[in-house]
Amino acid sequence: MILRDYIKVARGNQAADLILTNAQVINVFTGCVEVGSIVIHNGLIAGIGDYTQATEVIDVAGSYVAPGLIDGHVHPESSMLDVGQYARAVVPRGTLGVVTDLHEIANVVGIRGMQYVRDFARRLPIDFFFLAPSCIPATHFETSGASFGLEELRKVLRWKDCLGLGEMMNYPGVIHGNPEALSKLELAQDRIIDGHAPGVTGKDLAAYVAAGVHSDHESVTLSEAEEKLRQGMWLMIREASSAKNLKTLLPLVSDSTYKRCMLVVDDRSCVDLLHDGDLDAVVRKAISLGLDPVRAIQLATINPAEYFRLNRLGAVAPGYFANLIVLHDLTTFRVDMVFYRGRLVAKDRQPMFSVAPINKTDVVDSVRIKPFDHEALKLRVVGETEPVIELVPNQIITRRGEYHPRDSDGSIHPNVEADILKMAVVERHKETGNIGLGLIKGFGLKRGAVASSIAHDSHNIVAVGTNDEDIYGAIKEIERLGGGLAVTDQGKVLASLALPIAGLLSDEPLELVVEKLESLEEKVKRLGSLLPSPLATLSFLALPVIPELKLTDLGLVDVRHFKLIERSEEPKY
Repeated sequence: MILRDYIKVARGNQAADLILTNAQVINVFTGCVEVGSIVIHNGLIAGIGDYTQATEVIDVAGSYVAPGLIDGHVHPESSMLDVGQYARAVVPRGTLGVVTDLHEIANVVGIRGMQYVRDFARRLPIDFFFLAPSCIPATHFETSGASFGLEELRKVLRWKDCLGLGEMMNYPGVIHGNPEALSKLELAQDRIIDGHAPGVTGKDLAAYVAAGVHSDHESVTLSEAEEKLRQGMWLMIREASSAKNLKTLLPLVSDSTYKRCMLVVDDRSCVDLLHDGDLDAVVRKAISLGLDPVRAIQLATINPAEYFRLNRLGAVAPGYFANLIVLHDLTTFRVDMVFYRGRLVAKDRQPMFSVAPINKTDVVDSVRIKPFDHEALKLRVVGETEPVIELVPNQIITRRGEYHPRDSDGSIHPNVEADILKMAVVERHKETGNIGLGLIKGFGLKRGAVASSIAHDSHNIVAVGTNDEDIYGAIKEIERLGGGLAVTDQGKVLASLALPIAGLLSDEPLELVVEKLESLEEKVKRLGSLLPSPLATLSFLALPVIPELKLTDLGLVDVRHFKLIERSEEPKY
């Protein structure tokens, strides 16, 4: 009977639930703009044309109506917002669909963390689609709170809203035929398999693609992205809070390639979400860089929908869900109204839905550190030179440098004048006592220290500082908070932000989290850092699947050669 009524509405023989009149409709199939009324019934679009019968009529007065935006690669946890507050941030900006493997929260608390997000998301006006996280932990060079083997992957792959396998970050394992990596790929051979292959080219790339990997979001150069397109991969053009690749890669989008391209945010901070936007900000920037507005919309709607096989999503057409955004102007791309399943859920960038919390018992109390003292933070001289992690502006990749320590007491101390600072990664899941130590260049602190329990992907505590006392103090403050961010100077905590949910997410409102995070960023910059987003940059310094040099709780990792850099025996504590 519902289908019969829906057909009657489409034929104009029965009144609809809602009609949006005087609309300029973005047709993502033809790339054209059509004028007409959009008739909606039972949450679905029934037709576009000359319709008049409806319970409710909204005159959009010549505004553009486009499909709701779909982010094909995002880690919502990077916003530091609980699920409901994340929805409050992105839905008014037009994001009505996200595809995520949730490998951040899964690395800390496993499947129960994913289930927490899944249960919460079902109550919100946004579609969450999941991928089974393929790399938990991302590598064997770090300690995570959980581990996903074939049994865990099978469980998640059986979820009705699971689309396939999340980004295969262990690309060396795939390329060299690691049995565990290949077993994971074989589980999802008939499903979507997302990729993660920074700097992989030539025959190694051919091997990676041949293994069944379909996409990549890690290209940083035009030639790298072009080769991946030629090899048959879908190109995800990323514009995150830290890694910004849009300007470099946008010239690849042409009439012959655009169907294989999509825009994604990957990781976006709550500050950017509130002030600049979500995927709408990426679309807006693409338009400002010269991309045709309709083409930009296609890259953020129908393209991810078709890649991920999201039936009934990504277009304004009969049979599609009425997930719609209304804009007065395509160039500025300011979203004025948002409809989810035909219901108005946001207007003038304000949410029109409530967020009720759910039980968090399974995802709190995740910080467990074996007691240690300042002595454990000493970095001892073991040779004439010491490897240094060198930051690359606006990227999450790093370079490997060398430092010649001149300290006479047998320990290596930060050299603020040369911008050589100390970095520490403290294991916080299993009380192993592991502490990785190293040096970093490019962070810019002149005083104090900063620490975070957000450290992709295993999320141990990562700290950078100018002296051991402040590094120690920042780490202990995070332990006290049960997860979070902290800035210290001269032995005092200058500012902090509690992230009690898996040590990754706040349980406070969006606006308050942004206020506290902005205060933290300001304090870090006052201590000397010139980085645009120092805390976001900090969170990627322990990620051993992004070249070239990273630090984990087990030590320095040479990502290019996929091995730990050996130092002489350090004393245990």
